[in-house]
Amino acid sequence: MNSPRILLIIPCYNEQKSIRALLKEISDLNQGLEVLVVDDGSRDDTFVNAQGLSPTVRHIQNLGIGGAVQTGIKYAQRHGFDFCVQIDGDGQHPPGQVAKLLEAYKENPTEIIVGSRFLNNDTFRSTWYRRLGSRIIAFALNNLFSDCRVTDPTSGLRLMNRKAIQLFASYYPHDFPEPISLAWALRAKMTVQEVPVEMRARGYGKSSITGIKPVAYIFRVIGYIMLTRLSRTTLL
Repeated sequence: MNSPRILLIIPCYNEQKSIRALLKEISDLNQGLEVLVVDDGSRDDTFVNAQGLSPTVRHIQNLGIGGAVQTGIKYAQRHGFDFCVQIDGDGQHPPGQVAKLLEAYKENPTEIIVGSRFLNNDTFRSTWYRRLGSRIIAFALNNLFSDCRVTDPTSGLRLMNRKAIQLFASYYPHDFPEPISLAWALRAKMTVQEVPVEMRARGYGKSSITGIKPVAYIFRVIGYIMLTRLSRTTLL
């Protein structure tokens, strides 16, 4: 790869306490990454805090993580980027880990590369029910799609090449986007690989998936994956 253009997409919702430190951390890496912050209708000062440090777009209403990520993917397509990399705005994905995704692509080019928390044991671990849910969803993906071998389908740290950018600029799930987008990519005969990465606990705020939501999340995701596998609609 000769100086590829790489867009770092940072979807945010009410991350005013995290976004400045995250953007400074990216800048300090000095890796030539271009950044787009997508403020998904935040009700705090996320947009103001990000705008002074990075190109930032703002949704007038909250579309959810899928809508925010697709905004970034459309931007990447329209501006001719070779790759886009999604990282969370809450700081759980250390920007320094992006280099691992790029190195994995150099060694084995695939359309999508997912940063996995579960390929090594020396990284931040989420709650037990999140780990269980991720394993159940991975089991469904791996058994319904013969070419799939993933361990962390809910990871939001991922790289997409031009082919994946083209697909997801037109079609991207708004519900449960991380695992469902993998199912859509696999149905479109794209290649997927994982690379072990380190993650960390969020510094502020809390997840929106609490209470009985994780159980409902698992069943709904598996249902979507099954429908995707059985669908005859062509995405490409």
